[in-house]
Amino acid sequence: MVTLYDVPADALIDELADRLADRIEEPGWVNYAKTGTSKELPPQQEDFWATRAASLLRKVAVDGPVGVDRLSTAYGDRKQGSTRYRVAANHTEAGSKKIIRTILQQLEDEDLVSTAQGEGRVATPEGQSLLDEVAADVLDDLDRPELEKYA
Repeated sequence: MVTLYDVPADALIDELADRLADRIEEPGWVNYAKTGTSKELPPQQEDFWATRAASLLRKVAVDGPVGVDRLSTAYGDRKQGSTRYRVAANHTEAGSKKIIRTILQQLEDEDLVSTAQGEGRVATPEGQSLLDEVAADVLDDLDRPELEKYA
């Protein structure tokens, strides 16, 4: 049986984003929201919401139980400290908790993620089976000799 650990993450996220695009809907405000304070512009990707949802589902399944605060740290970035008027060191900024929380709520509505009281979010059996099903499809489509041992 193929699991989400057996395929490359980028291929799994791309295929999972295609499947989640029909199940979750992008809010209207996402075109104006940045993904963190370290960013200057909102995301320019057309399928950003589905891609981030797929990435979050995978991360919750791998790291769960995990909370919004830890996920925002994982999706954070380095902020440039220097401007043309002052010199300062780079420092780490967290990602947008609003985006992460909203996607997790949508995944909970689809019964792919559940809340473990006091611990954070975990993947439900339905979410885990969706990930494994997508991983099996990705493995069939991949043409990489080093992954033949998993088929």
